[in-house]
Amino acid sequence: MKRAIFPGTFDPFTIGHFSIVMRGLSIFDEIVIGIGTNQSKKTLFSVEKRMEMIRQAFENEPRVKIYAYNSLTIDFAKLVEADFALRGLRTVGDFEYERTIGDTNRILTGLETVILFTESAYSHISSTVARDLISYGKDISEFLPPNVKL
Repeated sequence: MKRAIFPGTFDPFTIGHFSIVMRGLSIFDEIVIGIGTNQSKKTLFSVEKRMEMIRQAFENEPRVKIYAYNSLTIDFAKLVEADFALRGLRTVGDFEYERTIGDTNRILTGLETVILFTESAYSHISSTVARDLISYGKDISEFLPPNVKL
C-alpha cells in the first residue's frame, strides 16, 4: 500500500489543500492528513475545530485519515507507516522551503516528498489570507472545500 502524509497547520483547511489531497488520491492508496503543531504560528482555530473541518471535507472518502501530531513530521510519518509526504506548491518561495525540508527528511529517514502544483484557480488562496479575512468578518466560504462550515 502506498501511503502518504499531508502535513500542515491547516488553519483553516482551504479548497487548495482539498484539491491537493483529491489529486494525490490518484497517486496514493491512502493519505493521512496530519495537523501539526508549529510553535512559530499563532492559530485561529483549535486543533479539534480544524479536524472537524477536514472530516467534513472528506466525509465520503475512506482513503483519507486525519490525525493531530506534536512531533517532527518524519516521526509522524514513521508512526503512521507512510513512505511519502505530499506537498502543494503555490509560489517559487514555497519551492525553496519545501525543497530544504524534503531533502532533510529524505536524508534523515528516506521519506520522499511528492509535490503537486496548486491549481491556478486556487493559487491565490492561503490559510494566512483566509485568517485575515475572517478576522475582519469577511465570508470565506468560497475558499473552503465543499461541505465545510466554519
